[in-house]
Amino acid sequence: MPQNSKSAKHPGTKKKKRGKRRKKKVRLSLWATLGAAAGIFILVFLVCTRKSFSGYETGARVPPGDWRYGIDISNNNEGRIVWDSLFVMTDSKRRTVRDPYKAREIKRVSFVFIKATEGISFKDKSFAKNWQDAGRTGLQRGAYHFFRSSKDGKAQARNFIASVPKLRRSDLPPVLDIETVHKGWNRKELNAEALEWLREIERHYGRKPIVYTGASFAKDCLSREITDNYPVWIAHYGRDLPSFEGWRWWQFTDKAVVKGVPGRVDLNVTPAAGFNPPGYSEKSD
Repeated sequence: MPQNSKSAKHPGTKKKKRGKRRKKKVRLSLWATLGAAAGIFILVFLVCTRKSFSGYETGARVPPGDWRYGIDISNNNEGRIVWDSLFVMTDSKRRTVRDPYKAREIKRVSFVFIKATEGISFKDKSFAKNWQDAGRTGLQRGAYHFFRSSKDGKAQARNFIASVPKLRRSDLPPVLDIETVHKGWNRKELNAEALEWLREIERHYGRKPIVYTGASFAKDCLSREITDNYPVWIAHYGRDLPSFEGWRWWQFTDKAVVKGVPGRVDLNVTPAAGFNPPGYSEKSD
């Protein structure tokens, strides 16, 4: 019996010791995993924090050329715009950047288009403040109306006139943003209503309005009576020049980063060599 008892205890003891060793291994493995995860988290945090503090962020590339730069904004742009510190900065790859230490070229934003109205009743709630703030700077400012093809052109013009005050001589002409059509649209009716808006606005402000549209929309939907008689601001995303001939302004991206504007923003260019839009004068009221 004693031998049997001893031999019975001995295997049990060994099994108990093996069990303890396994638990230690499991604990060590768990702590190693947690330590590695914590290390990765700290590394990511430091990288993100460094980028946040340095302000280093890249956006869309700027097409080659000698340009004046402008932005267009609405209530959809979040955050506070720093109106007296608007700059387009580009790095060695012509990407827009926020960090001035990464910039190879820095140019001031020289003009801004601000959404005022849409359809027959919608008024952008940020327009009045944006218009006033832009007016305190040396920026050229312009107001735009988003056209609803299913609504009466004159009624839409009245909505714009009720929101946009008398223009200074230095202000840009009013803009008709026409880029969508409603179901069952008719090309003839679309152009007739758009022309009603353009003529009513020209009569009221004494300026020939600008037409904002896409290259394909201009070719497929708009009449020559519009595109030949009104200055065109074309939307064409990419570095190649727009295929539409005769454009005066070019919106080439909605993903630019511009110092003074939170988040991403639409960026536009116009040739820098002495171009002034119809009705524009260097003098201001």
